[in-house]
Amino acid sequence: MNSKLSVNFAGVDFKNPIVPASGAFGYGREYEYFYPLSTLGGISVKGTTGTRRTGNLPPRIAETPSGMLNSVGLQNPGIDHFISTELPNLKTKDTVVIANIAGSTADEYREIAEKLEDTDVDMIEVNISCPNVKAGGAAFGVTCEGAASITKIVRAATKKPVMMKLSPNVTNISEIAKAVEAEGADAVSLINTLLGMRIDIKTRRPILHNNVGGLSGPAIFPVAVRMVWQVANAVKIPVCGMGGISTWQDVVEMMMAGAQIVQIGAALFANPMAPIEIVEGLEQYVFDNGLDNLQEIVGTVQPY
Repeated sequence: MNSKLSVNFAGVDFKNPIVPASGAFGYGREYEYFYPLSTLGGISVKGTTGTRRTGNLPPRIAETPSGMLNSVGLQNPGIDHFISTELPNLKTKDTVVIANIAGSTADEYREIAEKLEDTDVDMIEVNISCPNVKAGGAAFGVTCEGAASITKIVRAATKKPVMMKLSPNVTNISEIAKAVEAEGADAVSLINTLLGMRIDIKTRRPILHNNVGGLSGPAIFPVAVRMVWQVANAVKIPVCGMGGISTWQDVVEMMMAGAQIVQIGAALFANPMAPIEIVEGLEQYVFDNGLDNLQEIVGTVQPY
């Protein structure tokens, strides 16, 4: 472990800032064929709901230029299965475990958070920005009032660090970030996917059965950098950056914009080794630039 990559983020110690993003990594079981999970800073697990969900009907994945659309729809085995089966396994992997939660109602968010309070997850990431479900999700994350209300409910239900995952499908993401900060969020993560659509020109029907889905991948990286920079300059709580990160250079750029840790999502589908290659690249970057700790670069961009 290179201590020069370590960071204390919202009171939680990460050995490095690289975290596979929720939805892209499952519970890490498949990726253990490639590398030990202990090499990661943390894992944000598959979005977890109050009960089992089967997700949306297929087709629910579509390729796009420099990215992909997905409308998986939060398929997951539910919070009880996560606590009884997946969490005990993850806690043996010597990495930070972030429980990503989502709900269709405010009560569902509260109930999940209350159940997690009695577990040894390290942090709760609250998804109020999923564009692929018909109820809840993004409906809470697109207004200051909605985002603040879910933050307040989760904050009251747990003493664990709470990180609110923000939607880019809004007019002013900085105002949303300030609203969740005001209600007790310990951190924010952004961006979730941008809403997109593809059409099959032969059938004249959408490629996705859900008609629309979340766009991720390198295509959205500049949008993510811009929003992370705006939010980091609007709030005092730490920022987790994500959205199109594929290389260690992307991580450096995102950190210069203001992120302290980052999440890697769509890149995993093209290159399962991406997190390891990024960690190695960051280690070399720290050495080449004579840094005592990578966190020295956070928020150092100098706007014109």
